[in-house]
Amino acid sequence: MSTKFYITTPIYYVNDVPHIGHAYTTIAADVMARYHRLKGDPVFFLTGTDEHGQKVEKAARERGRTPKEHADLLSVNFRKLWEKLEITHDAFIRTTDMEHIAVVQELLQALFDKGEIERRTYEGWYCTPDERFWTEKEIVEGKCPDCGRPVEQIKEDNYFFLMSKYQERLIGHIQRHPDFIRPESRRNEVLGFLTTQKLGDLCISRPKARLAWGIELPFDRDFVTYVWFDALVNYYSATRYLSPAAGGSQDPGARERFWWPADHHLVGKDILTTHSVYWSTMLMALDRPLPRNIFAHGWWTRDGRKMSKSLGNVIDPNEVVDTYGADAFRYFVLREVPFGLDGDFSTETFITRFNTELANDLGNLLSRVMTMVGKYFDGKIPPAGAEEQSDRELREVAEGLPALIEADLAHLTFNKYLQDAWQLVTRANRYVEENAPWTLAKKNDMARLATVMYNLAEALRLIALHLAPVVPGTARKIWTAVGMDGFDQVRLAEERQWGRIAAGAAIKPGAQLFPRIETRKDTGRGSERMNAPDKSIRGQADKSNKGEKRMETGAAAPKIEQTTTAPELIGIEEFAKVQLRVGKIVAAERVEKSDKLVKLKVDIGTETRQVVAGIGKAYAPEQLLDKQIVIVANLKPAKLMGVESQGMLLAASSGDILSVVTPDKEIAPGSKVK
Repeated sequence: MSTKFYITTPIYYVNDVPHIGHAYTTIAADVMARYHRLKGDPVFFLTGTDEHGQKVEKAARERGRTPKEHADLLSVNFRKLWEKLEITHDAFIRTTDMEHIAVVQELLQALFDKGEIERRTYEGWYCTPDERFWTEKEIVEGKCPDCGRPVEQIKEDNYFFLMSKYQERLIGHIQRHPDFIRPESRRNEVLGFLTTQKLGDLCISRPKARLAWGIELPFDRDFVTYVWFDALVNYYSATRYLSPAAGGSQDPGARERFWWPADHHLVGKDILTTHSVYWSTMLMALDRPLPRNIFAHGWWTRDGRKMSKSLGNVIDPNEVVDTYGADAFRYFVLREVPFGLDGDFSTETFITRFNTELANDLGNLLSRVMTMVGKYFDGKIPPAGAEEQSDRELREVAEGLPALIEADLAHLTFNKYLQDAWQLVTRANRYVEENAPWTLAKKNDMARLATVMYNLAEALRLIALHLAPVVPGTARKIWTAVGMDGFDQVRLAEERQWGRIAAGAAIKPGAQLFPRIETRKDTGRGSERMNAPDKSIRGQADKSNKGEKRMETGAAAPKIEQTTTAPELIGIEEFAKVQLRVGKIVAAERVEKSDKLVKLKVDIGTETRQVVAGIGKAYAPEQLLDKQIVIVANLKPAKLMGVESQGMLLAASSGDILSVVTPDKEIAPGSKVK
């Protein structure tokens, strides 16, 4: 049975230039919306722009425009980027919409009539860029604690929402609903604030004499509402006039009742308080249900440094997409870091993931299958014959994916979702090597060859199905290539079964999915340099290379000459001393004061060992639970940051990528690795 799914991004401040943080939130919301449409659920995906406030008014005046003209021009920047990123929002709200303004005024009047808003004389420190009051205790050396810019003391009459009344009620709600604020660290942050500090009342007005560009208070025409009260209401107001019809009804009340509350508000961690405290208490005062989840993700840095215009290291999503394509960018930002933690964007890491996972693992798999079906079966999918063990193993991996992905996306663990989906890509590549179709062709074993090619085509169809929310353009190409039609009408329940490709379907090979980004040796500097073709991605690449062709898309990688020293060899007797055992992680947590070390409890059959591993930048603790690993079981105990480690796990690294070594089949803890 399908259930409605309503997801929102923040409404982005219209004065901002769209950056990687905006793109990150919106891509995540788009993946969730696409997945629920794939399931057949009614979906409402809302994004938009926040267009009132002092900064908009000031910027418009400086450019000789009205604030509305200024907002009209700048909101287009976000619409264009969403189109480029293939974002499938159902509505784009603007806080200058007349319908939104009417709902804001209706709610303000309702709160005022209930006695939830009072007029008071207020004196405090005001930050104009953030449009926010601060107390004497909160300011830092005369500056705003958020942006670090000077504040000014203002004394004036204003209207206050009696937010303090709802402190205990909000604490109770958060405690009763563990998933209301995610991830866990953000929930603890909000609870810590609410249980240790007295919640004040919220100033929700600005006098028109100081700020005219805002929504007028319905009960006092000399004031406009505070921009955050206006902005937060968008999530609710949109259900009245922008949401899809509810059961065929266009009635605003019916639509609101059907879609509200939202299932997910996705936000950056910098606006967690406004959403979890301001918005929640406003809804409580209005007797409206609270959203089911507020998820605050982390920030992005560039090569380990905070992005800023002054440093010239800001990632422009437009340039990345123009260079490498929307799917590569969408894949990278969700695969690279657990959603909720901070992430780092580096050119080298991006190109490594592009080449190893998208170009090699996925692109080459499709290319090989298309080539072999074309060569051995005249471009038609052959029928499958009797199932052998490797066929069954491939099928079982495919059949296990829907449950894994459902669980992953229920918790917004996008990187785990992609890791799980990639199991089928990895297993299909290994299946090719196990069955060696070229050898079967030489032996003229066409019956077995037909089964192998059918199974590979079917695996590719299911890879396309499960990756469609993240890489929709790529998924469509794969779907079409293996002879399938109707990609836009696909539903998960119907298509997730193994064996949906009809024998005899004609393949439709296309261009290479992800042409490798070639690397070459820069002999002048003695280091390998990536041929990334634009300034935003290249950072401080060698300027003398400006006129060269920087991305080879068709040819093989140039050979890199290297001088290597042969490794010291050991005898079999020495190697035999190392005892490798399969273990299962039963508990995982970060080591205090370390962003790299993770403390693991590992079941190795006969006992549970404590292992400390430096994998914290690649894996969140929750990703490691129930994972099977390989450990060195006879290593002398050692202490890392004062925590004893009773073994060492095996992991592989390439550039910035680190991967824990795991068995490809479930095997009993304690089993020997031979």
